[in-house]
Amino acid sequence: MSHSEAGVDTESLTPLHWIGIVAATVSGIVHVVLGVQVGGALGISFFVATLGFGAGVTAIIAGYRRRLTYALGIPFTGGQIVLWYVINFVTGTYSFPADIGTYGAVDKIAQIVLIVVLAVLLYRES
Repeated sequence: MSHSEAGVDTESLTPLHWIGIVAATVSGIVHVVLGVQVGGALGISFFVATLGFGAGVTAIIAGYRRRLTYALGIPFTGGQIVLWYVINFVTGTYSFPADIGTYGAVDKIAQIVLIVVLAVLLYRES
C-alpha cells in the first residue's frame, strides 16, 4: 500500500509544512497537559483545542484541502492566543508578562510560529 492509498501524502510536504506540523503538535500537547491539570469546563475547552490542532495536522498529512486548512488554521490559532490573553490577563488574576509561565511561553511561541507558517503556505499556494 502506497502512502496515497493509506490516506497519507508526506511526499508533497516541504520543510515548512513539517515546522507547522511540529508547532501544532507542540500546542496540542500543551493543551492536553493543561486540560488534565485544570479539569472542569475549562479543561474540556483545552481538549477541544487539542482536537482542532490534531484535525489540522491530520488534514495536512492526508493532503486534504490544505489551502482551506491553512486559511482556517490562522484564525483558529490566533483565537487561541487572544482567548489565552483575555482569560488569564484581562479578566484573570495574572500579570502580563510576569505570569506567562513555561507552558504559556512554549504554547504561544509554537502558535506564533504556526500562524507564520500557515500564512506563508497560504500565500505560496494563492
